[in-house]
Amino acid sequence: MIHNYTNQDSSRLKQVSKPSDLIDGYDRQITYLRLAITDRCNLRCRYCRPESGVPFIPHQEILSFEELEHLIGIFCDLGISKVRVTGGEPFSRRGCLPFLSRLRQLKGVESLHITTNGVKTSRHLDELAKIDLDGINLSLDTLDPKTFWKITRRDYLASVLETLHGVLERGIPLKINSVLLEDTSDGEIIQLADLAKNYPITLRFIERMPFSGVVRPTKLENGHLAERLKKVFPAIEEQTSTLPTTARIFSLPGYKGKIGIIQGYSRLFCQTCNKLRVTPAGMLKTCLYDNGALDLKKMLRSNADDNEIRAAITSCVRNRFANGHEAEKFSGRALEPSMANIGG
Repeated sequence: MIHNYTNQDSSRLKQVSKPSDLIDGYDRQITYLRLAITDRCNLRCRYCRPESGVPFIPHQEILSFEELEHLIGIFCDLGISKVRVTGGEPFSRRGCLPFLSRLRQLKGVESLHITTNGVKTSRHLDELAKIDLDGINLSLDTLDPKTFWKITRRDYLASVLETLHGVLERGIPLKINSVLLEDTSDGEIIQLADLAKNYPITLRFIERMPFSGVVRPTKLENGHLAERLKKVFPAIEEQTSTLPTTARIFSLPGYKGKIGIIQGYSRLFCQTCNKLRVTPAGMLKTCLYDNGALDLKKMLRSNADDNEIRAAITSCVRNRFANGHEAEKFSGRALEPSMANIGG
């Protein structure tokens, strides 16, 4: 049975968020934390890692679950209310599910989400539904098995689709993230969009970003996703939002769900960005394109007290770049880092 829900529904009673103490120099209030708990992944997507892979971060250099929970408590004290757990693939790390269960109970975490590739996720869905997860973002770039292998270098599409349908059956709010590559056809876009036609989900097409662990490609998508969607779906209509969001959302007549685009490479949403990132190695990033603003792991392991850590985080947020273009220019990278090392 497919549950009838909307992406905004939640059976959990939400407490009223306190105003965030994290406000940058451009008056953007920060309320959202993306927390990468591992750089390990069971896929080798060509836009995320080179075919030969990238060296894994030694286990002792990755933040422990105890350190992560300590940090989240500090961030929530500062006004973070939404937490997204990512990787790599979060379920590649042993103990991920108990960690999520503990976060669900942590004071200040009003909205808890996870991003997953779906390969190992289906076995955990009953427990995820039990803890009342607020949403799952599922990475899925194609519905064609041969293309899936070409993109991911692995043969796990059946497992991902099992997760997709299992999430729908349990009524957990679902968003699907699909990276558009240079060889993604209009036919593949239509096939993926049919998921939003048939189910009450949001299917979001994402610009490829320069985080593949190799020398930067000469050409990346830059601001043309909306125009392409309008050509493929002439009846598409953009929806307005009063909330900070990285996605532009569109509706189509007869569709149960929505279609969206995320223009992360174009960086068209920087003026409303409300998020921070913590990498698996404990580096705070105030922008996806910076080189890291604060070594939180070093502070934790040098026994800095919570007041020192709070003050350091607040200072970094105040000195946040105006946008991703400025952050990238300041970073001066020639080689793309792998998205798995940053946190997808």
